Amino acid sequence: MGDVGLFLSGAALFLNSFMLFGKAEGKSVGYFNLFVGVLQVVIPFYLIVISDQQHWTIFNLASIFLFGLTYLFVGITNVKGLHGSGLGYYSLWVSIIAVMYAVVSYMQFHDLVSSLTWVEWTYLWFLFFLSGALNKKIDNYIGKVAFVQSWLTLTFPALLSLAGVWKTQAVSQAWTYLLIASFVYFIGCTIQLILSSQKKEKRLEVQAAS
Repeated sequence: MGDVGLFLSGAALFLNSFMLFGKAEGKSVGYFNLFVGVLQVVIPFYLIVISDQQHWTIFNLASIFLFGLTYLFVGITNVKGLHGSGLGYYSLWVSIIAVMYAVVSYMQFHDLVSSLTWVEWTYLWFLFFLSGALNKKIDNYIGKVAFVQSWLTLTFPALLSLAGVWKTQAVSQAWTYLLIASFVYFIGCTIQLILSSQKKEKRLEVQAAS
C-alpha cells in the first residue's frame, strides 16, 4: 500500500498544483482529494492492526495519516468553500512533525533521500500555513512547488519502487542530486517572488504619490 499511496498522493498533489495555478476548478479537485484522503486514513489503520506492532513500524505507518488528513482537509475546504485558516494551522502542525520525520530518517535509518524528501514536504506544508493561516498571496508560487514535488517526491519514486529499483545505489544517488536541484529551483523562485513583490510595492507607491 505504501507505494500505491505515494502514487495516488502524487496524482492529488499534481491536481492541487493546477488548482493553485487557477487552471483547475477547486470543487472538482476537492472531490479527488477526498477520495485519496479516505484511502490514506482507512488503510493505515488496517496496516497498523496487522503489523508486528514494533514502534518503528507504527512510526512509519503513522506518517501516512499526515497525508490522508491533509487531503481530507483540502477536499472538505474546497468542496464546502470554507476559509483556509483551519487547513493553514493544521499544515503548520504537520510541518513541525515532518521535521521530526526528516531527522529520524537520517539519524535512525541513515536514509538521506528519505530525509531530503521529508524536508521538501515540510516546506510545502509550511507554505500552506503561510497561505491559509496568514493569508499570503503566494498561490502561484505554491503551485510551482507542489507541481515539482508531485513528480519528484511522490509519483516517480512510487513508480520506481513498484518496478523494484528504488533502493538501488544508482537511483539513490541520482535522486539525491535531483532533490538538491529542486531546492535550488525553489530558492530561485523565492528570489523571483520577492523581487516581483518589491516591484509591485514600488509601483503602488508611485501611483499613490501621483
